[in-house]
Amino acid sequence: MCLVRNQLHDAGRVIKISLPGVGLKGKLHDFSFSSFPHLAYLDLSRSGLFGTIPPQISNLTNLSNLYLTSNQLSGNIPPEVGLLSHLKFLYVDSNQLDGSIPPEVGQLSSLVELFLFSNNLNGSVPPLEALGIYPNLTFMDLSRNNFYGEISSNWGKCPKLGTLNVSMNNITGGTWEVKFSNQTHFERESTYRTLPTEIGSLIELEYLDFSANRFKNSVPEILGNLLKLHYLGLSNNQFVQELPKELEKLVQLSELDASHNHFGGEIPFQICSLKSLEKLNLSHNNLFGSIPNCFDGMHGLSVIDISDNQLQGPVPNSTAFRNAPVEALEGNKGLCGGLKGMQPCKVYSSHKQNYGAKWFAIVFPVLGALFVSMALIAIFILRKRKSDSGDPQSSNQNPHGLFSILNFEGKLVYDEIVRATNDFDAEYCIGNGGHGSVYRAELPSGTVVAIKKFHSPLPCDQIAYQKEFLTEVEALTEIRHRNIVKFYGFCSHTRHSFLVYEFLERGSLAAILSNDAAAQELGWSQRMNVIKGVADALSYLHHDCFPSIVHRDISSKNLLLDLEYEAHVADFGVAKFLKPDSSNWTEFAGTYGYVAPELAYTMKITEKCDVYSFGVLVLEVIKGKHPRDFLSSISSSSLNTGTALDEMLDPRLPAPSCSVQEKLRSIVEVASSCLNESPKSRPTMKIVSRQLQISAALTES
Repeated sequence: MCLVRNQLHDAGRVIKISLPGVGLKGKLHDFSFSSFPHLAYLDLSRSGLFGTIPPQISNLTNLSNLYLTSNQLSGNIPPEVGLLSHLKFLYVDSNQLDGSIPPEVGQLSSLVELFLFSNNLNGSVPPLEALGIYPNLTFMDLSRNNFYGEISSNWGKCPKLGTLNVSMNNITGGTWEVKFSNQTHFERESTYRTLPTEIGSLIELEYLDFSANRFKNSVPEILGNLLKLHYLGLSNNQFVQELPKELEKLVQLSELDASHNHFGGEIPFQICSLKSLEKLNLSHNNLFGSIPNCFDGMHGLSVIDISDNQLQGPVPNSTAFRNAPVEALEGNKGLCGGLKGMQPCKVYSSHKQNYGAKWFAIVFPVLGALFVSMALIAIFILRKRKSDSGDPQSSNQNPHGLFSILNFEGKLVYDEIVRATNDFDAEYCIGNGGHGSVYRAELPSGTVVAIKKFHSPLPCDQIAYQKEFLTEVEALTEIRHRNIVKFYGFCSHTRHSFLVYEFLERGSLAAILSNDAAAQELGWSQRMNVIKGVADALSYLHHDCFPSIVHRDISSKNLLLDLEYEAHVADFGVAKFLKPDSSNWTEFAGTYGYVAPELAYTMKITEKCDVYSFGVLVLEVIKGKHPRDFLSSISSSSLNTGTALDEMLDPRLPAPSCSVQEKLRSIVEVASSCLNESPKSRPTMKIVSRQLQISAALTES
């Protein structure tokens, strides 16, 4: 091991100390800080430490990661922390720290994550003027303290901030103004402002929690700019007026909690645009009117609470309302419907007179849609018959198949691809797989693309749900991430069916690792970058795409590298849209050796299946070959990373330096958590990506 914990005479070379949960039970002040001049990583979380944070901590001038979570530390945060100019990750949450945050913290311009929650910190919301100099800050949690004052407009200058949690404080968002009263005396009046509009510029925000504070007035419309938001917490404040209709733009929002406020008006029907919404809490407000009937179409909504409002009328017949407990609906003055324990809605005679008109209004669109569908089917059959009979005009205008090579003229590109590959001659083949072969094609424009041609053609009648298929293909073409191969489209023809991808020069990771010379070119730094790239790509697919995309087949053969050894995830999404009843397709998804164990007894594909496959891939990248037998002995609870790393290093590469070994050991720990047999116990790819960022922050001595 690089870190020899008991040989302090060699402490000058130590770059990492990781002792979480070991029960040191002493004063942090007793630590000899000046003895570790090169220390970059210090983790003493959950170690029973007490006393104050000593100012001598500033002696750790190379420190980038400081974790003191869940101890019994007290007193103030020393201003000397501001001298740690390389500090990126500061976790001092869940302690007993008090006092205000020193302005010197604002000097930490390299800060990426700041965890101060669950302390007794107080003073004005910190730091008002300093947060503007945090260009790299991605995560800030100040919750469960006693901060007061207003949210500074400078908070809008943190361009990378993804999580902002200031819940459970005493923040008012207000300023004091002096007003004249009767022209005889001064009256000091509190005029409360709402959230600053600059919050809307934090376009990278995914988690925003302002709950349990003292905000008043309305919620600013500009929150609709936060298009990546997954969670929005506004509960337990004093917000008034209506919920802004602009929230309909938050198409990735999965949870909205606006309970325990003074929101009035009707529930805006625009809320039905939030197709990703899973949990909605509007309880304990002043909402009135009826519940929009568009809630019937919110199939993803699973939890709803509208209690203690002034709502009336029929309750939507959706899963969320059917499964809601009585407590989630009570406290309203006139809800009715067919739900258990609820009064049926009354039908008045005046309504009966309009039944014919209502029936016509409902049936006519249905019949119209049915007629149009039948007409389209008839046209399709007639065209197919014409083409089968050799009608040259029909054949030229629309060949026997379905084109979806987006951004191109389908027929033209199809002909160019066939010519560029000499009708898919073996000379242009650059790889083979279970379902098809991959070809290199240079189009007349000079564009080089990769063509994955299926072993047998897939005519139109073998594509499941063509409309849905085309919709999903179009969605795939809109994916933009540096670690995901660009997908140009799909073509189904009576002769050939293929996918069109971006061409990557170095080919698949599987091919590289199977070649000794190529594997030696892929050094430790490149391999760690490959791992990080795949993690970032999967985090994007799972958490930043709407709807989320599960790859289903993460493996070294589906990972391509460019000339700079940058990783690009390939070949995802399309297979699941094809009917599984032909000889080439089955319902099984994945590559043997990478498939999550739960798929042995269930065919339910979830994001956690990708997480498991990622864990296998990480070990393969480090080991240089598939871990196979090693998988049976690895688990998140029994892994000895010190022993495991020695057994896993690819012998074709030189022994890694001490700092690289520490990084690799951290990566293996992350991989082992991904390989947990229980899907629920595996981390999300967003967490994995963040953990790998922390690992990458370690500096070599």
